[in-house]
Amino acid sequence: MNNITNKKLIPIGEAAKMMQISIDTLRRWDKNGQFSAVRKSGKRFYRLSDIEKYLQKMGMLEIDLYAMAQKWISAISTNEPEELFYCQNSAVFQAKLIKLQKKLSYINNLKNTFPLIVAITGEIGNNSFDHNIGHWHDILGVFFGYDTDRREIVLADRGQGILKTLSRIKKDLKSDEEALRVAFTEIISGRSPEARGNGLKFVRNVIIENNVTLFFQTGNAKLELKN
Repeated sequence: MNNITNKKLIPIGEAAKMMQISIDTLRRWDKNGQFSAVRKSGKRFYRLSDIEKYLQKMGMLEIDLYAMAQKWISAISTNEPEELFYCQNSAVFQAKLIKLQKKLSYINNLKNTFPLIVAITGEIGNNSFDHNIGHWHDILGVFFGYDTDRREIVLADRGQGILKTLSRIKKDLKSDEEALRVAFTEIISGRSPEARGNGLKFVRNVIIENNVTLFFQTGNAKLELKN
């Protein structure tokens, strides 16, 4: 059900049940172009992928964001992520980050911490754009998905990774594990343009001082941080 690239066609009656709306509503949406059907033998069918997009936007479909992002970044070759989760540039990312901030602000027990959560999300996402300029592996931009009910935020990119980024400054780095340790614990440089990776120390401090958990992966190295 969470395969949003599925091209399976669903009869109108089943589609209406899945979307929790009436058949008449689906017919009306088809006529005015709001939600288009596929015609076969004079009957209306709907793409499963379109139905799932609708359910995602309405918050009615539980999906595994991490698995989706992992599949995208692990593929040898792939396309851009589903539009709902794709930020092709930093402007789109910032716009979606503002939406996340608004949603988190409505959660009572996050009133004191949601600005920090937004800040570290922005720091990690901005790193993807700032550190990969001219060095994207194939598809530029980031996967950015969140589920406020499950308190989950997922960011991923197909960029060059921390090792290659920091190796331009610390040429003695040999592994993803070493680069990840340096990125989260050492001040690289305070001078532009060498001030790369320093924002992850801020992320680390926020994590260990608040009730937040971070799972971070780059290349073959993985890190889990929590207070």
